[in-house]
Amino acid sequence: MLVQIILLILGFILLIKGADIFVNSCVGIAKKLKIPSFIIALTIVAMGTSAPEFVITVTASINGHNALALGNIVGANIFNLMFIIGLCAIIKTIPVKVNEVSKDFLLSIAAAAFLLALKFLGGDYIPRFGSLILVVAFGVYLFLLIRKAIKAKDGNAIDEADSSDALDSSSSAPKLRPMPLLILFAVFGCALIIAGGHLTVESATQIATTMGISERVIGLTVIAIGTSLPELIISLVACKKGENEFALGNIIGSNIFNIMFVLGVAGLISPLAIEGGLIFDTIFLVVGSIIALIFVYSRKRITRIEGIIMVALYLGYMAFAIFQ
Repeated sequence: MLVQIILLILGFILLIKGADIFVNSCVGIAKKLKIPSFIIALTIVAMGTSAPEFVITVTASINGHNALALGNIVGANIFNLMFIIGLCAIIKTIPVKVNEVSKDFLLSIAAAAFLLALKFLGGDYIPRFGSLILVVAFGVYLFLLIRKAIKAKDGNAIDEADSSDALDSSSSAPKLRPMPLLILFAVFGCALIIAGGHLTVESATQIATTMGISERVIGLTVIAIGTSLPELIISLVACKKGENEFALGNIIGSNIFNIMFVLGVAGLISPLAIEGGLIFDTIFLVVGSIIALIFVYSRKRITRIEGIIMVALYLGYMAFAIFQ
């Protein structure tokens, strides 16, 4: 057991450090290409911080650990939405430019609702055609974002004081090194993520088996929170610097990527079986998303009180998930 715990911690270290290197290298590449910061947050940073979830979920799917795969994604999305955004709001009220985030926020809710619908359409499994729809829809979404970035670039709508600078203070990020070196760092970070993902899945599965804990609970708690640490660190730093759209873009983009691409790819590899408890978890994700959206639209900001409510809801949900 002690060895497995050490391997789990080592896996998390590799995941977090790998994601840190990967994200900051990709941000450096994006800066050189002059891509707007909100697009960076929704795409490159969101995908980079979700790389641990991707590796763990796909690895778990390949090895037949369906509950771990689904629990990781649903748990990570709930943690991202309710805890990270809530904590950021507690630290500092988050003003929100509704026009910039509304479509992406609604898409993240629609993706979670579609995942829930797939359960009822596919019976005990998420059908492969549903996974294919998720991946294709994500491809269309990514295409539209890239087109938006190109238009912004052509229109010189670039903020030179790019809000992605918030990342630089959170780690030892390479600062606009030559492009070949940035690409090399990105590849190295990706390698660390893959190695960390393998260690995390194997050790967490062994711990769950030894302690008699279900894979769903392990996925919802230890792994989901551990793989979401990059989102947590980046969003807190961004909010502290007043880069609210960047923080929200990171969380919303990560949640969209997690469900539409990560689960989509995992489901194409191996149809994912859904435990009864995961239905409740997915419903909570949809309801939590709607609550957060109401907070955003009601006052065009998320206040400290609303942040406390979100964190309290998350803690209550976690207690229920663990002790039910």
